[in-house]
Amino acid sequence: MPMTAVDLESRLRTAFPDAEIEITDLAGDGDHYKARIVSTAFAGLPRVRQHQLVNKALADVLGGALHALALETAAPAG
Repeated sequence: MPMTAVDLESRLRTAFPDAEIEITDLAGDGDHYKARIVSTAFAGLPRVRQHQLVNKALADVLGGALHALALETAAPAG
């Protein structure tokens, strides 16, 4: 069963409570998303490590309920 954008955002907000999160359903099927996450948790980390943190937060659903996730991560400017 696909994951809704609301469920995905909820999981990400739990993992990154201070984050600015934007979810885009790329295919309209609830199975392919893009997530833009801006969080202080990413400050000073290389992009690979940022993505690893997101993947860890979603490990139980990646490849299952969540088939594909494109990530754009960043620390807040300033």
